[in-house]
Amino acid sequence: MFRTGPEAARFFSQRSQMGVSMNRSAKKICNAAFILVNATAILAAVFFFSGNRDFSLNQKENSYLIGASYMTMNNEFYKIIGEEITHQVEAKGDRIVLRDPALDADRQIEQIQAMLDMGIDVLIVTPVDWVKLTDILEQAKNRGVFIVVLDTNVSGGELADCTITSDNYQAGVLVGEYFLAQHGASHVVVMTHETTVSGQQRVQGFVDAVTQNDGVEIVERIECEGQLEIAMPKLKQAIENGVVFDSVFCLNDLACVGAAAALDEKQMLGEVDLYGVDASPDAKALIAEGMMDASAAQFPTQIGREAARVIYCLLEGKPVERNIFIPVELVTKDNVAQFGIDRWQ
Repeated sequence: MFRTGPEAARFFSQRSQMGVSMNRSAKKICNAAFILVNATAILAAVFFFSGNRDFSLNQKENSYLIGASYMTMNNEFYKIIGEEITHQVEAKGDRIVLRDPALDADRQIEQIQAMLDMGIDVLIVTPVDWVKLTDILEQAKNRGVFIVVLDTNVSGGELADCTITSDNYQAGVLVGEYFLAQHGASHVVVMTHETTVSGQQRVQGFVDAVTQNDGVEIVERIECEGQLEIAMPKLKQAIENGVVFDSVFCLNDLACVGAAAALDEKQMLGEVDLYGVDASPDAKALIAEGMMDASAAQFPTQIGREAARVIYCLLEGKPVERNIFIPVELVTKDNVAQFGIDRWQ
């Protein structure tokens, strides 16, 4: 692990001393090698650009251009989906352009507009805000661009040629049913992301399940956008404001890790039960160590593969289902090892 402070200072100081001690003959050798490498690179570039050869075995004429805009790329979940789709697209000799809106709906709209101007044939999108994107998606539709929505929904389902999501409502239900088996009366904080349908559905599934017990009370709903760096300070603030609770349900595991950090800082981690959705590696490690109780597993690799299949069905004029649901599974301490703690499933 990279360290800061005195250890880092010593490391860079040692590197500096090594550079100063280099003798002149060694420097001459390095300079000569540098000139040789640059000359070789220049010759290679001249040969490459002057010849009319195609060095890409997979490149094809009239290749398709796929545009991708996920909600944010600071979540490993979307990186895995993106990598799977990119692998399939490039294997077919087509091209893909990826943009990161970083949870900014206006930026996502601008980036999609730019991709439309580039002439994309298919748009893959995970909307930051399921309503705000309506106009730009209508524009894409009018241009004949196929729209594949992943992980959550967009407003006006007819705009999407196909929507591929985990069974988000069922994810909340699975966690809620497990919660009921572990609790009688309980005071629960729920961490939400209200601008996404997936977040709404997970929370609704959980609440519908746990409120079958009259002794379970939702004492606070906290909007955290599914982000660790937002969930942590907001839960700390709730604690400082005197909110009394014994359990936390988070719409995803990034928020759950943030909640765990807040509880740890307040020395409450062993007193509060934590539940999430994703079964990310971090969450599975917390479950294995007894610091988190359960999570509903999503399968990003499977979502990516299904998206790639749908993309080429659309491009080839084959029919596709309007909505595809990827099943979820409950992960607890009893079965977490089966899912592989150090990786996504």
